[in-house]
Amino acid sequence: MDTNKFNNEVTTLNKFFHVYCKGNKHGNILKKEISLDFKDKTFEYKIELCDNCYKTISYSYQRLQECPHEIKPKCRTCPNPCYEKPKYKELSKIMKYSGMRLGLVKLTSKFKKLFSFKNLS
Repeated sequence: MDTNKFNNEVTTLNKFFHVYCKGNKHGNILKKEISLDFKDKTFEYKIELCDNCYKTISYSYQRLQECPHEIKPKCRTCPNPCYEKPKYKELSKIMKYSGMRLGLVKLTSKFKKLFSFKNLS
């Protein structure tokens, strides 16, 4: 996996966890700045998550940093999964929840754009 792919994967995880944590109204949201090292490069991210979500996303970061594949497959189709079963199930639940909401947001914005053009005519 190259550094651009790593950055995209981490950015996607951050979005999904933010939607999940906020959508489930988790308490004690903390703002954190984290640094992740990957292939001699350091990436800086700002996240706002509860302690529980932070622990889970930290585990995911670690898995990404240690991914042995040069061309990273999707985790669900990986021939050698690195996630422990319980953690994978938890992450899958988070991705499913957030994916639905992020998909609906995109769909809603497309409809709004479509109807805003008709109003301008």
